[in-house]
Amino acid sequence: MSGWNTFVMALRAITRHKLRAFLTALGIVIGVGSVITMVHIGQSAKQSVRDQIASLGDNLLMVRPGAGRGPGGARSAASGFDVADAEAIAHQVQGVNVAPTTSTNALAVYGNVNWPTSVTGATNAYFEVRDHAVAEGRLFDESELKAAAPVCLLGPTVKGELFRDGDAVGASVRVGKLACTVIGVLESKQAMMGSDGDDLIVMPLRTVQRRLVGTNDVQMIYVSALEDGTTARVQEDIERLLRERRRIRPGADDDFSVRDMKEIADRVAGTTDVMTALLGAIAAVSLVVGGIGIMNIMLVSVTERTREIGIRMAIGARGREVLMQFLVESVVLSTLGGAIGIALGVGGSFLATEKLALPFVLVPDIVGVAFFFSAAVGVVFGFVPARKASRLDPIEALRHE
Repeated sequence: MSGWNTFVMALRAITRHKLRAFLTALGIVIGVGSVITMVHIGQSAKQSVRDQIASLGDNLLMVRPGAGRGPGGARSAASGFDVADAEAIAHQVQGVNVAPTTSTNALAVYGNVNWPTSVTGATNAYFEVRDHAVAEGRLFDESELKAAAPVCLLGPTVKGELFRDGDAVGASVRVGKLACTVIGVLESKQAMMGSDGDDLIVMPLRTVQRRLVGTNDVQMIYVSALEDGTTARVQEDIERLLRERRRIRPGADDDFSVRDMKEIADRVAGTTDVMTALLGAIAAVSLVVGGIGIMNIMLVSVTERTREIGIRMAIGARGREVLMQFLVESVVLSTLGGAIGIALGVGGSFLATEKLALPFVLVPDIVGVAFFFSAAVGVVFGFVPARKASRLDPIEALRHE
């Protein structure tokens, strides 16, 4: 009997009991759909984290003062940075763009509308390092930066809250106790770890230091490596330079930190991969359960069709042909369930990522593996019933009622 005839007979046997066939394949549908959904949501979450960190800027390092460990494990006081530290990094570390910043919170007021927001003092290098472009207006000019001029750029959230659909450029906004002129509006940035990247006001660094904070401290130095793959070298150079400038003895702990955003992204991605693998493994258990269901139903089918098997073998069918027929039925059931599960899994993943505001990431390898695994389940769990059918004695099978 040809392979095509075997396939046709398997389909006829399945369609005689449509409901039973559907319920048999349901376990595979649920298993494949669950695995694909879990894996795709995990990959989408990982991509979302990478996109968020990438939106902070290319090859970004964040340098901030921090307390080191003192005697007995207690944290000792650490002095802050100043503009000279940022200038030293810019001049003595090769291949970097440096942006010193300081931040505070303030109430922004325009007319009878007010909005609490974050105020960042920065130089023009900040916009390049943080990849934050201007949508309307302009950046600071040199005279404004040197004179601590009361000018500012608004993030889209602040602009929307204070001005709605009105024009903000040229208007006067009170930030804390300081009246400043709006010279620009920033482009929208992707939210970062649940925080609104558009809810900020950027002013010249000296303006924030002298008129809002009251100190010359630099709270954060953003450093962008100009060449890909050089952040590790840049990080080492910055650490070495700051240890010299801050007179830290050999063997003593740093009283500052240099964080590579790519390293953070890789760690978060690694954690996401572990969670995705765990959830995928849990979901894969339902594939095994579905396979057991197929084996049980096929065993029942062998018992029901014992007389049919006896007639076929009596007129010349060989054992391997009977085995192949039942094995094909099992594989058709599992692959059909796999195909439906793939469709539901991909569709469910797309809807879930849309609902969670995540980028949809299709992983063809996972889809292929899931389909192959569903077919393998049919072969593995269908072999025992098929082997039982092929070993029936024709005489005994004909006598079966």
